[in-house]
Amino acid sequence: MIVQRVVLNSRPGKNGNPVAENFRMEEVRLADNISEGQVQVRTLYLSVDPYMRCKMNEDTGTDYLAPWQLSQVVDGGGIGVVEESKHIHLAKGDFVTSFYWPWQTKAILDGNGLEKVDPQLVDGHLSYFLGAIGMPGLTSLIGVQEKGHISAGSNQTMVVSGAAGACGSLAGQMNRNSHIILCGQISQYNKDVPYPPPLSPAAEAIQKERNITRERFTVLNYKDKFQPGLLQLSQWFKEGKLKIKETVINGLENMGVAFQSMMTGGNIGKQIVCISEESSL
Repeated sequence: MIVQRVVLNSRPGKNGNPVAENFRMEEVRLADNISEGQVQVRTLYLSVDPYMRCKMNEDTGTDYLAPWQLSQVVDGGGIGVVEESKHIHLAKGDFVTSFYWPWQTKAILDGNGLEKVDPQLVDGHLSYFLGAIGMPGLTSLIGVQEKGHISAGSNQTMVVSGAAGACGSLAGQMNRNSHIILCGQISQYNKDVPYPPPLSPAAEAIQKERNITRERFTVLNYKDKFQPGLLQLSQWFKEGKLKIKETVINGLENMGVAFQSMMTGGNIGKQIVCISEESSL
């Protein structure tokens, strides 16, 4: 079977701006048969996220992200449907997701690396598993719960520095005697600077004068809270308490366009690329 995929065509450089041409689409042949434990999936939705900018460099600057390789298929958050299965816990028609989904129209994957998802949790909006009812939602929820130092009834103010993005549209930070949660910094990802970037002398003086503390947060350190967190987010969504925004572009051929747009503020809420329709099952 011939399928389409997206590979890394070139690197923008540590101080360069990524463009759609950093990616290219090509055809590849899938194996005719799958092995025990594997599944063949059709991709429904793919995610583009700011952290991926780090993966475009030869050195990502962190030990928990591996760089993408030139002329190799790109991967990231994705969701799809099982078309054929030789995995004991997955069947044809199941919807599955992964943080390492290849940017392909169809793929053969190890079933152990996939998580089955229940469409009822998102009222059938499967792309939400890549956004508000997925890793960005968990990042917002757990970040505020664990690092926000927020007390009910304390008349605190939350300030969101990137309020239009996938996480920022869901959660944020605060002011005098405040605490800043450092979680992602898209404005700095095209620069070869340490993370978090050092403060300017003026900003550092303000921080000390106003007793402002800042602390890094990585959601992957709280995996034990993922399942209850997803259930909480789903409940709030169904109750109408969680407002979800998405920007959707269609077609695998537009992955590079979607990535460039997301990195330049072209999205409101989560940037999603629709690869195929669920109705074509």
